[in-house]
Amino acid sequence: MRQNPQTAVRLRPVDLARRHGLSTQAVRNYEAAGILPAAGRTPHGYRTYAPLHAYALAAFLALVPGHGHGTAASIMRAVNRDDQEEAFRVVDESHAQLLEDRRTLQAVERALGDLGPGVAPAPDDAASDGMFVGPLARKLGIRPATLRKWERAGLVTPRRDPRTGYRVYAEADVRDAGLAHQLRRGGYRLEQIAPLIAQVRAAGGLEPLAAALRDWHARLAARGRAMLAGAAELDTYLRHVHDAP
Repeated sequence: MRQNPQTAVRLRPVDLARRHGLSTQAVRNYEAAGILPAAGRTPHGYRTYAPLHAYALAAFLALVPGHGHGTAASIMRAVNRDDQEEAFRVVDESHAQLLEDRRTLQAVERALGDLGPGVAPAPDDAASDGMFVGPLARKLGIRPATLRKWERAGLVTPRRDPRTGYRVYAEADVRDAGLAHQLRRGGYRLEQIAPLIAQVRAAGGLEPLAAALRDWHARLAARGRAMLAGAAELDTYLRHVHDAP
């Protein structure tokens, strides 16, 4: 009887590891996590892998740059337990997240466009009325504690109502909070956002923001391209899974 090439060839853990610059322990960890199919065993108990495992490892490593480690692992686990529908659902959700991130970037660009080339209003120049922390948090869909954290980081500078001591967010603070929220959704850290917010306040030029937006565009494009590369490797693995006995 003709042997299936996906199972006839025996590979050692080191054979898989060297091909991708990994340690043999990493390969064993991937198997234990369900990212690779279960290994065979020799009569002496040593692990043996087949070309199918090599395709699985290549698919996982190709999926990681576009989808992230956790999502890539979920995709591979679903495939390896013969639940391709779940694997495709996870892939679809990841693509949907990328689309949402693109929309977030567009929203940030629109917000910056609304500022125009002139000087952005400083908090002291804003109208005397404003928003309290609760309503602003609800407007942005975040917790009041998040706004207070942003205040400590210098992203917003609300004044205090002299009668109640409550924070009051003027028009410029609301704008800064909205911009900070969009940038946070785009993956920027607080220490990266603070100088951008300061630049908007000063309005001496939007070039630092433009550079950040260009970087954001590049990162999203790289993710999209990586997703395509991951899809190709995943498709190759799925075809070999189908051919395996």
